[in-house]
Amino acid sequence: MCAATIRKVLLTGGFRFGGVHAFAQALAHGFEILGYTSEVISPFAIFRRWHDLRDPAVLKILGTQALFAAPFARRAICVVHGFPRPDAQGWLKTITKLILFKVINRLPSCRLVAVSHYVAVHLKCVNLRIDAVIHNPVQEAFLQPWQEQGERHYLTYVGRLIFAKNVHQLLPAMLQMLNYDPQLRIYIVGEGPQKKELEAIAQGNPRVKFTGNLDSNAVIDVLQKTRVFVSGNEMEPFGITYLEALSEGCIVCMPACGGGIEIDLSGVGKYIYLLPLSFDFTETVSTLKDAWQSGNNTFNISTYRNENTATQYFHIGVTI
Repeated sequence: MCAATIRKVLLTGGFRFGGVHAFAQALAHGFEILGYTSEVISPFAIFRRWHDLRDPAVLKILGTQALFAAPFARRAICVVHGFPRPDAQGWLKTITKLILFKVINRLPSCRLVAVSHYVAVHLKCVNLRIDAVIHNPVQEAFLQPWQEQGERHYLTYVGRLIFAKNVHQLLPAMLQMLNYDPQLRIYIVGEGPQKKELEAIAQGNPRVKFTGNLDSNAVIDVLQKTRVFVSGNEMEPFGITYLEALSEGCIVCMPACGGGIEIDLSGVGKYIYLLPLSFDFTETVSTLKDAWQSGNNTFNISTYRNENTATQYFHIGVTI
């Protein structure tokens, strides 16, 4: 089929405040810049769009929760946002997803795309074919120019408060940093089942704030006051929150493993710092201190503009 036969792009999102939803919104905006009508729907609404699902003139970009629709789709790109984790999702979901990936490999009307080479390597280890690796875009709000507004005093985490993010392992070291700088404040942005546990670790310290979920503009406001952004998922598939933090001038601390390292290898030791996989308290505090004392962030976000990523997906779509 030729490129002219694509008249519309249909994408499936995820949790409103999650990375998959941010990915879908940003990619949809990228396609609109390229001149294509795009729409983001819930993964559970995909079968209510049967005509679009079967229409080869509609390019479908299916997120992890909508991959079950792939066998019924014509012209679909299935996006793998991470390698299935039985410790977090259970063995049943893990095996089901791996079988589904294998089925997708055999479908002539579908392509399988990974969001990072880290994810692709894991999938190749179980004999899955990855048709392309395309890094995630960042939402348009985070691409706007900004001016430094003074000293940054926040040490910040943004994301879901779940076991896999390892905030419970990072927070003791973050609290230790309060003794290092009297102006430092800790911001924990997000919701999740670990919130009460994390609040108990903080013990009501007035310099620690749990904000709950925030919209993009409020997150940007926090990030522009943040000196160091930290996250602890050692199996992070890529890390849109890393991109968002870097785009707003933050220094980023991430585990020394995962797809986030692919964002900008040249920035490691400058505005990207790697945390020990052991989460050893002393080593983690040392890394946070190094990051707090580092120079300015010179990260160039332009590579991750929405239209650049949409173009890569479009080139895959026209080959189906």
